[in-house]
Amino acid sequence: MSQLYIGLMSGTSADGVDAILAEIDQSGSFKLLDCLATPYPDKFRDKLLALALSQQISRTSLGELSYQLGEQFSNACLQLLQRNQLSSADICAIGSHGHTIDHAPDSETPYSIQIGNHSLVAERTGVTTVADFRSRDIAAGGQGAPLVPAFHQWLFQQAPDQSAIINIGGISNITALENVDSKGYDCGPGNCLLDSWHQRHSGESYDKDGISARQGAVVQSLLKLCLNDPYFQQPAPKSTGREYFNLDWLEAKLEQIDKIDQVNWQDIGRTLLELTAQCILDCARHEQRRQLYLCGGGYHNSLLVERITALASTHHIDVDSTLSLGLDVDWVEASAFAWLARQTVLSLPGNLPSATGAKGPRVLGAIYPA
Repeated sequence: MSQLYIGLMSGTSADGVDAILAEIDQSGSFKLLDCLATPYPDKFRDKLLALALSQQISRTSLGELSYQLGEQFSNACLQLLQRNQLSSADICAIGSHGHTIDHAPDSETPYSIQIGNHSLVAERTGVTTVADFRSRDIAAGGQGAPLVPAFHQWLFQQAPDQSAIINIGGISNITALENVDSKGYDCGPGNCLLDSWHQRHSGESYDKDGISARQGAVVQSLLKLCLNDPYFQQPAPKSTGREYFNLDWLEAKLEQIDKIDQVNWQDIGRTLLELTAQCILDCARHEQRRQLYLCGGGYHNSLLVERITALASTHHIDVDSTLSLGLDVDWVEASAFAWLARQTVLSLPGNLPSATGAKGPRVLGAIYPA
């Protein structure tokens, strides 16, 4: 018997809500029925990004933003229901990632915080909502991230040997696919540094197709310094976010480069793009992959895809997108949270200990009944 699920994703790039409607049956079939992208207003996005970087958050700001996110999530779900002439009773559950404002799995008191007023989503939609997926994995000694490798392993079983899924959101991550115990972790920055640097100098939220980066040249001394950052040497399992890779991180690197004030901002943007491409390739090589399938918003940056493809080709690694495996690049993560909601309501594990480092498989998430 098949059941309908909704998946919600608000990623590190903070560009909006991705919502999908999927049909999943007991045999393991996944069918994407509808999808919806709702961009955040510029001022709201700015508040989200500022919240993720702030060490001091007022309770008022936190509560207001969480409520407003809950409204955005609810509206996206209701639009999907209306467009598909469905009632709340037709949906088994909503899986909501929420929006991460802090991720500190390696601290003395480890945690990961996502906001999005999940009770409001359940109340407004009339659908059981599953959220807070990361906390249980962290409680079991894991990173709480990345969670999507379990879904990748389940869905992309037809991928050839030595394949990897590369998701390029604000942070890039890899899933080295295996029949069991696929390995996964965050490679490093995806779009987060690129977007932040571009917005600072152009006022635009992202560098469409890498147009500005194409006008620059790689600053090799800066690239080398960035690649020598301790995060890239750290063994898996590991995860990261904007709380680490941000403009403060970049400024600290720039201060160590001679005559950096003589370099134009497009050169630095081009270097950041090369950093993303290089750290992805380094992970693919480390995992001895021969085929990469890209997904996420970064896939739409044509220069970034060109650089990943060029670097990969020198090591006889082929590059494609998840569309060739049957799922569009824009909807993989939201689909994963629909699947994670299904795992939770069926009391099935949703994590992959080989990816997160948890002590074992765990049922993830908190359930907010309709």
